Amino acid sequence: MRAALYVRVSTTSQDSTNQLPELRAVARRRGWRIVETYSDDGISGARGRDQRPALDRMMKDATRGRFDVVAAWSVDRLGRSVLHVAQIVDDLQKVGCGLYVHKQAIDSTTATGRAMLSMCSVFAEFERELVRERTIAGMQRARAAGKRIGRPALPDATRASIKTLARRRLSNRAIAREVGASEATVRRVLRPAA
Repeated sequence: MRAALYVRVSTTSQDSTNQLPELRAVARRRGWRIVETYSDDGISGARGRDQRPALDRMMKDATRGRFDVVAAWSVDRLGRSVLHVAQIVDDLQKVGCGLYVHKQAIDSTTATGRAMLSMCSVFAEFERELVRERTIAGMQRARAAGKRIGRPALPDATRASIKTLARRRLSNRAIAREVGASEATVRRVLRPAA
């Protein structure tokens, strides 16, 4: 059986290769031949397929029949919403491709596996919502205590320097170096008011 491995981490400081050894071991034990590994690094599981290039490529390859099963480390690596995970499972099933999820030991080729996969995706979404609620509550507490939330304000003198240097036709990169800011900050300051 031909297998594809899918791994994902949410931040660039994490490493998706930590998920691979056990997935490779599962493939060996089951006699699967790994045809490709798809990795979305630094991308939240809350993002849809259109914002996860490796997932999108994998799903297109599944449609092309490049493999028979997808192996993932955990349900939350596939997605953080019931809708996203259910859509992935449904799309894979439509093209005759199975799904194996290692940490939860779920195999979507069985009815029990499909039911378990649905329940796990519900809990993943619930966990994400709890994190979101705690974050919002923490921000509200900080605001009530008089703390400013968000990006620090750029000093007026730096803004003026950026505009002056732009009038001298310096590149954004040169301006950023000169004032000690990022190019994104320079672009933001020079962006015409909407």
